[in-house]
Amino acid sequence: MTASAGPGRLSADPDLIRIGNCSGFYGDRLSAMREMLEAGDIDVLTGDYLAELTMLILGRDRLKDPDLGYAKTFLRQLEDCLGLAVDRGVRIVANAGGLNPAGLAGKIRELVARLGLDVTVAHVDGDDLVDRAGELGLGEPLTANAYLGAWGIVEALDAGADVVVTGRVTDASVIVGPAAAHFGWARTDHDAIAGAIAAGHVIECGTQATGGNYAFFREIADLGRPGFPIAEIARDGSAVITKHDGTGGAVTTGTVTAQLMYEIQTARYANPDATLRLDSLDLAQVGPDRVAITGAVGEAPPPQTKVSLNTLGGFRNEMTFVLTGLDVTAKADLVRGQLDAALDPRPAEVDYELVRLDRPDADTQERASALLRVTARDTDPDAVGRAFSGAAVELALASYPGANLTSMPGKGAPYGVFTPGYVDNAEVPHTAHLPGGQAVDIAPAPVTAELAPVPEPVAPAPLAAGQTVHAPLGAIAGARSGDKGGDANIGVWVRSDVAYRWLVHTLTVDRLRELLPETAELAITRTALPNLRAVNFVIEGLLGAGVASQARFDPQAKGLAEWLRSRRIDIPATLYAADAIDIEESAP
Repeated sequence: MTASAGPGRLSADPDLIRIGNCSGFYGDRLSAMREMLEAGDIDVLTGDYLAELTMLILGRDRLKDPDLGYAKTFLRQLEDCLGLAVDRGVRIVANAGGLNPAGLAGKIRELVARLGLDVTVAHVDGDDLVDRAGELGLGEPLTANAYLGAWGIVEALDAGADVVVTGRVTDASVIVGPAAAHFGWARTDHDAIAGAIAAGHVIECGTQATGGNYAFFREIADLGRPGFPIAEIARDGSAVITKHDGTGGAVTTGTVTAQLMYEIQTARYANPDATLRLDSLDLAQVGPDRVAITGAVGEAPPPQTKVSLNTLGGFRNEMTFVLTGLDVTAKADLVRGQLDAALDPRPAEVDYELVRLDRPDADTQERASALLRVTARDTDPDAVGRAFSGAAVELALASYPGANLTSMPGKGAPYGVFTPGYVDNAEVPHTAHLPGGQAVDIAPAPVTAELAPVPEPVAPAPLAAGQTVHAPLGAIAGARSGDKGGDANIGVWVRSDVAYRWLVHTLTVDRLRELLPETAELAITRTALPNLRAVNFVIEGLLGAGVASQARFDPQAKGLAEWLRSRRIDIPATLYAADAIDIEESAP
């Protein structure tokens, strides 16, 4: 199957490689692989199937069947599309191996034989540290997976592999690997590698780069079915982000900025192959659906490897009461008192959250109703099972007027706790298993550097005081938010230099706490990124023990940025007149 681009080459163009992505998570559009192969030319097709929650899901799969632990949908996609990839000379690199890349590679070889194709398969592993977790000081997790880099992928591609599957490599590594293999980069070519990391970070979440989840989505003409993104990476690491002609969505400096701000922390974006300086990047619209990313500065990677740790935290159950009309607070207080008295045994944690969706003098019953969510957690499944949910249901005829619930009694479900760990790079094996059966060990990064704080850049002069308009922040600013374990980030950007002069002086940590009162007692770090006209906030502990613990209404902080954009703030009248967009606020 290997493309006839020449020895060691993945593209016919020695100075450019076109890498498309067809998956941003386990559960993404199943037809995307075929769409990417049929709609136009690419050299390599990648897929990112892993996230913190996915590793927990795969860990539970492996408990049931040790032969599982990989993304089964990837195998279904290959069954449909591998012959098409052969015809088009496209190599495939994906982290769909999850907790069992060897098992997935074996299944792919069985598929290849069944389809009668000439395809070679390799896999990369070493990330799974669960059997050594205790000796490495990582506790007793269900899963423990180190974030490997790209060089096992490079080794596999250099050996002629047509399909490479990995375990827990970083999201960008499936893009960095093909670029490094094609151009023959050295491991100390940090600037070029950092450029590929930037491109990889943009396209690894699939259609988020082409308009999906985009703050200014109303500006995109066709968002019915956005196309998946492509990174055209050059020899120096610079890239153009694009998509196939005729597909939906859009690639603009805004959509690319939004994705660059996703799930970041400081101006240093650490990866095991290089540390990307996000504050070095320049974006430019160079054509319709074409955005150039240039100027990437790379530094040596850190001396420690991050490890994703998932532990079964216990069992969880939830019941939701519907409170309609008058006296909502008093009704919620009554339920709480009754349920607290009835719970025997009482779960270790019982949380009450009153969600005020109701409106006065509402014209529909739904708009007149609030929700009281009651969540129970315990290490004992019986404590949160029918004893808990049954106690809630028993209040149906004995509590507030209009009492009803959104569900019937049920059993509790297990939940997970995510924590990051760190181990020295030398403690993490990294092995490429080549098509011929050879196993090649990948050495740790030859040069490393501790991550250090980046000094706050000098801010431009603030706008002169004058008349203001009290309006939602989102009228002039875009934002994107996400999760990193129990922490959340919000990246906020504007679209003019004048607006940035206002944003960088106005949206401080203290102002963020005022606008988002739920963050008031939490540690917050702000990073200014002038090249992107953006500021990024990391809010520590907002998400409790991570997405699997379901500690918040929005457990992955996906909507946090949109809450911030909806908050009203004083905006200079001249700036508002020049930059504000048409928005629709929530009904009163």
